[in-house]
Amino acid sequence: MKRICVIDGQGGGIGATVIRYLKEAHGEAVELIALGTNAIAAAQMLKAGANRAASGENAILFTSRCVDVIIGPISISWANAMLGEITPKMAEAVMSSPAPKLFLPLSQEPVVLVGVSSEPLPHLVQQLVYKKLKEVLSDV
Repeated sequence: MKRICVIDGQGGGIGATVIRYLKEAHGEAVELIALGTNAIAAAQMLKAGANRAASGENAILFTSRCVDVIIGPISISWANAMLGEITPKMAEAVMSSPAPKLFLPLSQEPVVLVGVSSEPLPHLVQQLVYKKLKEVLSDV
């Protein structure tokens, strides 16, 4: 069984949306691990259908090493993003993980991702779940 880690912070809305789509597409064929930068984000993702959830820096440092895929907003790879919720150690752990990473081009930071189209969250998540994740899982 593939272990998919969804990381989100603040209110956990992006992660919860991703988890709902993943559950719809894969049911119990994958293990969904929700990692929140805070307890509220983790709880929202657990409520959305994650199999397990944890929050905080150590949970992200530990778990990111042993999953098959990491999914989240691109800002989980940036130190001090999400109003400082993403610590430098968290960003390093995400990017140092051997797992393939699928990032949604969403951020509250003053960053412009050139060449990325502005799509509503549901459209981005559908592309991630039904196209990109399928490709990644076939390679893992």
